[in-house]
Amino acid sequence: MKPVVAIIGRPNVGKSTFFNRIAGRNKAIVIDEPGATRDRNYENCLWNDKSFLLVDTGGFVPASAERVLVQMREQATLAIEESDIIIFIMDGRDALTPQDIEITDILRRLEKPAFFVINKIDNQKQENLAYEFYRLGIEKIYTMSALHNIGVTGLMDDLSKHLPAVELDHRDEDQIKIAVIGKPNVGKSSLVNKILGYERTIVNPIPGTTRDAIDTPFTLNDRNYLLIDTAGIRRKSRVCPGGLEKFSVIKAIRAVSRCDVAFILIDAEEGITDQDVKIAGLAFERGVICIFVVNKWDKVEKDNDTVGKYVEEIKEKAKFLEFAPIIFVSALSGQRVLKILDIVEKVYSQYSKRVNTAELNAKVRDLLALKPPPRHQNKVNIISYVTQVSVKPPTFVFFVREPKAIHFSYKRFLINQIRKTFGFEQVPIEIIFRKKNVNSRLTR
Repeated sequence: MKPVVAIIGRPNVGKSTFFNRIAGRNKAIVIDEPGATRDRNYENCLWNDKSFLLVDTGGFVPASAERVLVQMREQATLAIEESDIIIFIMDGRDALTPQDIEITDILRRLEKPAFFVINKIDNQKQENLAYEFYRLGIEKIYTMSALHNIGVTGLMDDLSKHLPAVELDHRDEDQIKIAVIGKPNVGKSSLVNKILGYERTIVNPIPGTTRDAIDTPFTLNDRNYLLIDTAGIRRKSRVCPGGLEKFSVIKAIRAVSRCDVAFILIDAEEGITDQDVKIAGLAFERGVICIFVVNKWDKVEKDNDTVGKYVEEIKEKAKFLEFAPIIFVSALSGQRVLKILDIVEKVYSQYSKRVNTAELNAKVRDLLALKPPPRHQNKVNIISYVTQVSVKPPTFVFFVREPKAIHFSYKRFLINQIRKTFGFEQVPIEIIFRKKNVNSRLTR
């Protein structure tokens, strides 16, 4: 799993500004007001070719009894406990505070890397503001300006030395990893128990019973599986501030990041909701197989058009996953539950499939003749060569004269054609465009 890097510190020391700097986009709210971040933000990040999950937290105020600040402290404490590496940010303009000292004492007791950072050091003259912080007795203190991107590179370069290198996929080729994801109380644990044939996880009508990702290996028809039950992912507005549930979202994301297949559970009585679509997007963005599992199907009144209407609604609301299989089950009665694994076997064979390079280029040449790429600066934007570079998900590299000139709509055309031509009908595939000048041409 990706290591978790947590950013902690008092309110308004620049944590969210630093988070946005590393994440590469303005995801966290940044305003000059203490406590703007009360929730945890998280983002998959890459530094020096090493990946990690970066977590922004609300302000940590150790001695405060004010309810909101207590809740924020609880969230930050959870982040500290769950993280692999901690970045503790202090404000150089405020000087050293008793809260900074108390947080430092907490971090000293942990057996994990912690980086102590003085923020808002915007120029060389302000470096002397950091001297007072050496009273903490910390050997290495970093100074930076997250706003102006000063000192950030040095900090992250040192931090990346504690991150594991990105490795090739060494997952057990015989084991298919399946994450069961969805909103609270849609029947995730019930489905897991029904597949396994015994009560592996707690089943309770109270939403949010499952707090952690629970792994269970099993074997069926000589195939090895790993089933991962995850916590329900609520809308932010429904999450109780300060509750343990918020960090369960990160655990669910980490579970999806290490699976091959995601069962996206939908409550048949509710139908597909906006939150279901957002959860499906988490899995889609990570390139895993997505299967919509419509649960509690036994509770729905049906006629000849019911299934068709459900399928149409799911494909309409989650257009980015219109290729994903859909199955209707009842985890309570066991109706069609084991048929899900038949779908997994079929789709997994597509997910791990390789296409012969010669066949790939021959078929792509025909596709390009049917619809050549748009011209760039009044010149033919030649696609010279195509190769499949990986599986899970199937990933193809197109070598093209000007990659930046390929519009997303043309990329979508190629994805759809490759999916249909080579038998990838129900799995995500990825296309990468790279610049290469060669004499040979696939375009005619």
